[in-house]
Amino acid sequence: MKRWQMRRNCALTPRQLLKFYIVLVCLSLTVGAGFFLAGVWVIPIFTALELSAVTLGFLIYCRHALDCETIEIDGKRLVVKKFIGYRELVYEFNTQWAKIELPSEGSKVFHISQSNQRVELGQFLRSEQQLPLIASVRIHLG
Repeated sequence: MKRWQMRRNCALTPRQLLKFYIVLVCLSLTVGAGFFLAGVWVIPIFTALELSAVTLGFLIYCRHALDCETIEIDGKRLVVKKFIGYRELVYEFNTQWAKIELPSEGSKVFHISQSNQRVELGQFLRSEQQLPLIASVRIHLG
């Protein structure tokens, strides 16, 4: 079985982000509590707003940190899996009938199609990586 996987380039894994988030929350709550104890009640309100905004941003980041696209060829079966935002879509093609459409000029994605089924791939690749990937997949198509 031949397999190609294209992943999102993320600086932090969800576990590393969680550790950073815990440190950030502890620091912000310490500062907010210090001002609250000193009698300044406005700072804890802004601390809560800040932590709410940061939490929302981190949740969005974590939702898409594990996004990937996978192409698998096993005999005459070509399987494309897209895992985007905790949702996995699986497409099956026959290697004898599947076609790879080159990306149009300036496009970031290419397509694999067969009859009325068409899948968009390559959103996690740099443009210079697309053509070598397409060439290596085409070798296995009929």
